[in-house]
Amino acid sequence: MYTGASGGQYHGYFQWLGFALATPTLFYAGYPFLKNAYFGVKNRYMNMDVPISIGALTTYFYSVYVLLGFSTKGEVYFDTVVNFIFVILIGRYLEASSKKSALSASTSLQQLQPNIALVKTDEGELIKPISTIEVGDIVLIKPGERIAIDGVVRLGAGEVDESLLSGESLPISKRVGDDVFAGTLNINGSFEVEVTQLSKQSALAQIVDLVENTRANKSRIVCTIDRIIPYFVWTTLGLAVITFLVWSPTDFDLALLSATSVLIITCPCAFGLATPMSIAVASGSAAKRNILIKNGDALEVLSKVKHVVFDKTGTLTLGSPQVNKIISQMDHKVLIGIMSAIEKHSEHSLAKAIVHYATKHNIEQLADDFEMSPGLGVSAKVDGKRYWVGNLNYLKAPENIEWSEQASALEQQGYTCVWCADEHAILGLVALNDQIKKDAKSTIAQLKTMGKTVSMLSGDRIQVAQSVANQLGVDHVTAEVLPNDKAQHIKSLQEQGLVLMVGDGINDAPALTQADVSIAIGSGADVSVASADVVVLKATLAPIVEAIQLSKRTQTIIKQNITFALLYNAFMVPLAMMAKVTPLFAAIVMPISSIIVIANAARLRKNQE
Repeated sequence: MYTGASGGQYHGYFQWLGFALATPTLFYAGYPFLKNAYFGVKNRYMNMDVPISIGALTTYFYSVYVLLGFSTKGEVYFDTVVNFIFVILIGRYLEASSKKSALSASTSLQQLQPNIALVKTDEGELIKPISTIEVGDIVLIKPGERIAIDGVVRLGAGEVDESLLSGESLPISKRVGDDVFAGTLNINGSFEVEVTQLSKQSALAQIVDLVENTRANKSRIVCTIDRIIPYFVWTTLGLAVITFLVWSPTDFDLALLSATSVLIITCPCAFGLATPMSIAVASGSAAKRNILIKNGDALEVLSKVKHVVFDKTGTLTLGSPQVNKIISQMDHKVLIGIMSAIEKHSEHSLAKAIVHYATKHNIEQLADDFEMSPGLGVSAKVDGKRYWVGNLNYLKAPENIEWSEQASALEQQGYTCVWCADEHAILGLVALNDQIKKDAKSTIAQLKTMGKTVSMLSGDRIQVAQSVANQLGVDHVTAEVLPNDKAQHIKSLQEQGLVLMVGDGINDAPALTQADVSIAIGSGADVSVASADVVVLKATLAPIVEAIQLSKRTQTIIKQNITFALLYNAFMVPLAMMAKVTPLFAAIVMPISSIIVIANAARLRKNQE
């Protein structure tokens, strides 16, 4: 058709050939556009395919009108229809490829879970799809394999790489009774694991679901754009009609092509992709860094928060007391041996800390004839001699004034003291405190550098809370508050600006819900913290700063994308109305504009990496 043969005696032949090529192209290859446009109009929602379909159908039926001889002056534009559909399809393909690449986070997470596992049965060892494995089944895990299910070790020992879930860079030792999780890597050793969760309920599956749900749940700005797009389409149709009416008196063909160009080039794809694409890429990028964005609005609010409020226990601190000081005139190992032997049968967190300290230092002693006094302490015999371990009021021996003064000073610094005595004298005391997380101080310093006011809420004693606050440089501290009172405190702060609440998600639910945006610091084994907008899988605080920085970058990218989409339409629409743009050129430029938006959003992933 471009060789000159379309003129002369072959003119009619090539017109019919164009009709034969354009008809299946439009109604088969272009069927997805036509179908979406039809249902959009039927449901009174003017989607992006409406102007595309109107432009293609108008050009096609006008060409048929000319082909059938109803016009002696007009030309057929079947080639334009074919080229237009071809270019649009190529653009959609490139757009889909770009999306797939940009949104690869959840796919890569899913690929970490094996599809099959070796199951121990009465008939022997069988390879089964993980979808058929039931709770209670025994799965065999060999060295170098990825664990396929969540379960508990029943036989064997070794080391597992759990960085996927917890962010812990070092291998975790696993023994009988320890939990293992799907997607983690068995570095060495062999296990027999009893399944505790179905594959679709595993910790890894929950992570994937959270990432997918973030994409599915539209943020407020996305909903606003969705409401604007129908008006955008109506405006496009109006401009196309105006263009046709202006040019038709002088040149009908030019009027038709120019109106079609307006319909095509103003397709609001770039405008519609500007925000959701950025949010989707950001949430996927965050997931790779053990930050799960459960609510897309969080990426908007995080960039604007004025106040950051931390829960103390389990958030700023490790959440478990540790032996820090030992005061005694006797050998410290002997004292710890006596105390740990007596505390072994206690479930109190302080008792467990003392036993853990003894185990860590290979101190072992046996006790018998236990006597529990709730709220006071424990008494037992070690080597036939009775000892008392607990608070000072529990001891039978006379008070040691010097040690009592030291203990009082330690308690003012946030320590808790556990005493040990026999029938005649106080033998010594152990001072324990909840260790502050290594990155807590640097994280708070970074937040303050970013202009945030940092506060701390705690149900602990004022001495303990104030000690932690002083060490970390927290601006404000409120202690001895109940969980429900924390929510009221957040509410009062909201009068001064947007508030971010950071907690462990266990006893902070009211405060997390009340805050404008919330982050739960947890572990990969529990990612379903319903009250939080963001879940950090690592037991560290640095991801909080990363999340705020990601939020700011995301908002910048969204603004850039929306600005580009508006400038693109402001520049190209007048050109099309002035008959400076052909439908084919419009079909080329329109998908390119969408690809530019997608590529710009993909920068969020590169910045994070």
